[in-house]
Amino acid sequence: MVIGTFFLNGFRRMQIGSLSAARQIRGIRLGKLRWQSGVICLLICTTVLTATLVASGLYHIYFDRTNLPDIEPFARFEFPTIGHVYDANGRPLIEMAREYRRNITYEDIPPIVREAILAAEDKNFFTHSGIDYTVIPRVLGKVRIGTLAARLTGLKRQDEVNSSAIFPHGGSTITQQLVRGYFLKDLTVFQNMTGEENSNQLRHGELLPRVLSYFIGSRSVNMLVRKLEEIRLSLWVENRMEERFGSKRRAKEEILARYASLIYMGSGQYGFAAAAEYYFGRPLAILTAQDADKAALLAGIAKSPRYYAPNANNTERVLLRRNQTLALMAANGFISRDRMKEAEQRPIQTAVRRKNKAPLGSAVVGNVLEELKRLHADLGIEDLLQGRIQVHSTVDARGQQIVNEALEHGLKLYENRHPRTKGLIQGSVVVLRNHDASILAEAGGRQRYKDRSTSYMDLNRVTQSLRQPGSAMKPIVYLAAFQQGTFNLDSMVPDEPIGVPDGGNQDMKWISNYDGQFKGMIPIREALAESRNTVAIWITEQIGIDSILRTARSLGVQTPLKPFASTALGASEVNLLELANAYRTMASGIFAKPHVIRKIVCDSGDVAVDNEHGSPPVSVDDHALSLIQEGLRGLVRMPTGTAHSLDSIRFPIPVMGKTGTTNDFRDALFVGSTYGTEGITIAVRIGFDDNRSLGKKETGGRVALPVFKEITLRVYRERIAGPAPEFPAQMEQSINDYLRSGSAEG
Repeated sequence: MVIGTFFLNGFRRMQIGSLSAARQIRGIRLGKLRWQSGVICLLICTTVLTATLVASGLYHIYFDRTNLPDIEPFARFEFPTIGHVYDANGRPLIEMAREYRRNITYEDIPPIVREAILAAEDKNFFTHSGIDYTVIPRVLGKVRIGTLAARLTGLKRQDEVNSSAIFPHGGSTITQQLVRGYFLKDLTVFQNMTGEENSNQLRHGELLPRVLSYFIGSRSVNMLVRKLEEIRLSLWVENRMEERFGSKRRAKEEILARYASLIYMGSGQYGFAAAAEYYFGRPLAILTAQDADKAALLAGIAKSPRYYAPNANNTERVLLRRNQTLALMAANGFISRDRMKEAEQRPIQTAVRRKNKAPLGSAVVGNVLEELKRLHADLGIEDLLQGRIQVHSTVDARGQQIVNEALEHGLKLYENRHPRTKGLIQGSVVVLRNHDASILAEAGGRQRYKDRSTSYMDLNRVTQSLRQPGSAMKPIVYLAAFQQGTFNLDSMVPDEPIGVPDGGNQDMKWISNYDGQFKGMIPIREALAESRNTVAIWITEQIGIDSILRTARSLGVQTPLKPFASTALGASEVNLLELANAYRTMASGIFAKPHVIRKIVCDSGDVAVDNEHGSPPVSVDDHALSLIQEGLRGLVRMPTGTAHSLDSIRFPIPVMGKTGTTNDFRDALFVGSTYGTEGITIAVRIGFDDNRSLGKKETGGRVALPVFKEITLRVYRERIAGPAPEFPAQMEQSINDYLRSGSAEG
């Protein structure tokens, strides 16, 4: 019984097992059939998709003429280039650019460079019509079939940002590269974004890119769309350029010139001309057949500036790429094998470049940009950076160099006396032409400050820094007195203790002189020469502070001055340019507004601004001016004058001027002029940006005067201005008579 039951159960298990096995076999056969059907369906879909894609692509390339860009800027060669600020003699003072580029013509490209470009990038350039069909098989051979198949079958899902591309780079003609860089900079169907953002983009995008992106990834779609558009525009550009220039050959030459001007060449340089100057320190145009190595190096950069632009860390890689280009030049018959071997033996030699070289006139550029806004509301810094305008300034490049050097020399003299201040002391200088107030040179600070070169964006201490002028304000006080007609240089005035209200307090502040002494009754010319504080305050009380403020405005001081007696001693702040212009007006007898722009020329050649013939100068009262001119000339000639060191055989230039020293020796100034409309005016200010003291006895005569002296001597010695005008004989005779009379001490 037990045995029978055992066999019966075993039979049933076998029967059940047989049924299960049969079902499994049928399932396998059904699954296989379904898989085969899926593959067939996928192949059909892929074929249809591919056919649709090919048909759409061909139609888009050869027949679609919608949404074409404007060809005119390209045809007119309107590429962003370098904006220049030129000096008064047409010499470049500074270059500014978003993209450092020099546009060149086909004729500017030496034959050896043309040949290197063609060998490295597009040997069939002059025969194809924008697309080189001979390279298509080579490009198709680089398509990543495995990656494509994996994605189509769903075996590999791609990350939208980091997935590898299916379609290869390379194979582009020169025209395609040019189109890519000029017309297609920002063409992207799908941006790099998160998965959720990309899904939203796909749901709302065009149908074909949406479908393609699902199968091959958004990165590959971007590449495919850009390539199709690149091909379409390349054919169109070549056709339009041929229509415009009349022949295929000339159109090709124009396209090559634009390529050689536009292409990025590493290290911030765009185009072959800028690259040749940067890497070799020489103009592109002078390269000859003997420079095949240099031509090959330049042509080799274009493939990948990141890897092939020369620098200290990639010499071997650059050498390999250069030699590859030389081999291509030889293979295409542009150079002989012997020339190739000889060029391959040459080492990579690039120009030695000074790092962080300070611009010659950074303050000038800042001033130009400020003035540009006032002269032409539609022009600005972007026009200069894009090379759409060129600015011709009033500045003299040699004069600017002199000002920079003289300021640095003066500051180093101070640092030698105060070693702890090295690199911290600052200064500013401006030089004006007397006849029209045009700026001959200006330094808004040191060229290097706190271990870096200055730029036009830094503080311009000539125009943007308001500081007290100190005693340099006193000539304006005396001019106001002379204009009233009750005072002259020989008027006797009291040099004695005098008090002024101390702000809002009832107390009086007693005024003293620098030497702590009082001389009693003295002539005004002596009070001016010796910078007596008490006399300046006494004069102010006699004529009223309002008359002094009016005189300051008539001389060109636009900054509001405080209506207090202390303004007579320089307590009100002004900028250095205003102060210089006031002295210039006193020296010349004419009023004019300071300016740095002579004219602005657009890239079309039209003159946007002509500032050469501005508003006519305004005359000031001649008699009062002659008195202040004689007083400031006497300040130099009188032995007790604060600038008497300028009256010596070693300084043969006749000048007039005034020192200035502010409270607690915070600032030291000197402002001086040569005579009349043919002269110049120079203003110098030395001080710390944090307004700390320069130190005891660090006066305008000691700190600022040496800078003025060096600038004046060199400007006239090098004939940047001049010859130096003489003061009127009658004025010099009047000073001589006073000196001989024994009225002056010493």
